[in-house]
Amino acid sequence: MATTDSMDRTGKIVALGVFVALLVDGMDLQMLALALPSLSKDLQVSSVLSGALSTYTLLGMGIGGVIAGRLADRIGRVRVVWWAVLTFTVCTGVIAFCRDYWQIAVMRFVSGFGIAAVYSIGTLLAAEYVPTRIRTTVLGVLQAGWSVGYVIAALLSAYIIPRLGWRPLFLCAIVPGIFTLFILRGIPDPPSWFASRSNVSRSAARGSGFGEIWNNRALRRTFLLWSLTSIALQFGYYGANTWLPSYLVRDLGVNLQNMGWYVAGTYSMAVLGKVVTGYLADIVGRRAMWIVSGVLTAVYLPVLIYAATPTNIPYLLLIFGLLYGAPYAVNSTYLSESFPAGVRGTGVGTSYNLGRIGSMVSPLLIGLAAEKYSIGLGIALLGISYAVCALIPGAFIREKMFDPKAAESPALPVRAPRAAAV
Repeated sequence: MATTDSMDRTGKIVALGVFVALLVDGMDLQMLALALPSLSKDLQVSSVLSGALSTYTLLGMGIGGVIAGRLADRIGRVRVVWWAVLTFTVCTGVIAFCRDYWQIAVMRFVSGFGIAAVYSIGTLLAAEYVPTRIRTTVLGVLQAGWSVGYVIAALLSAYIIPRLGWRPLFLCAIVPGIFTLFILRGIPDPPSWFASRSNVSRSAARGSGFGEIWNNRALRRTFLLWSLTSIALQFGYYGANTWLPSYLVRDLGVNLQNMGWYVAGTYSMAVLGKVVTGYLADIVGRRAMWIVSGVLTAVYLPVLIYAATPTNIPYLLLIFGLLYGAPYAVNSTYLSESFPAGVRGTGVGTSYNLGRIGSMVSPLLIGLAAEKYSIGLGIALLGISYAVCALIPGAFIREKMFDPKAAESPALPVRAPRAAAV
């Protein structure tokens, strides 16, 4: 396997493009969560229907992410990411002009296709350009772009929503979306993808894509373990992420402007948490940092809700921000190194996006908890899902099974995982 230990100019441009793409991705997701209290009041919808808007987004993400993974193996990583950015940029802007609940629901569902493709395939594209020794550091920084998008959305909401309402907020994602499209224009796919496509006839003869994964015992095992992990991770993350602004407003009585600042502080700490976690994962290992970040979040969530008051919540949220997004700093690297090049897009895209099952159910369940008890109770119980997320890879999934930057042989997807399996 031929590989190099440094990033070339193309790799650096790819990293920049993916960073900005994930920034817009984060803005798009967080705008809905921040607008939810005002949007619900304006459209006069219940907590359950409000939570369902996130569920529609996540349903689109689940379907779109699986499709994007297969397309990335067939037509290339860059093309899939480019069209994904275009899709969610347009749909997010259109929400500003929607007049009823179901128009917004449709736009969120369609934009979900693009959001999922950018996360799954954008980070995979970067992983295939970054050398192993710094891969988690670089991808941790890219994942921080997601949180930077959250911070920008929170700061914009603190200014825009109290003065202009929720609609203008959704227009703010258009400019960085266009900038991302410009950066990624003309970027080639990584050498490992071209190498995996060099013998298409042999691949077709023995099966390809998901069938190739399922028919190989080691790959199937890895795929199923990552699917369960993704369900647990996204159940916890998206449940907390969707309902945190509403928890601050409804349970603690924080006003809309302060809510925006508190959320911005939380996501600013998430940026730091992802960068530090990614750096440490290159030193002590992907698996070790995955376990540490997941377990600490699992323990802290109920502590946060039990101890929170309107006075101390800004400080408690800083610690929460440092912890709850940290597994994502490791996720892209750990996951991309678990599949060989020929089926990497399918393996990553499908296993991660099956996790949308968790992300779709979680906002609805917290909405139900809000109707009967409180939003805080629902968020506190998410610690269980973080514990499950930490322990499955920690116990069963080896790290560094494949090098995404290496030009692997076409036969590797069938034979290599048997030797690498736990």
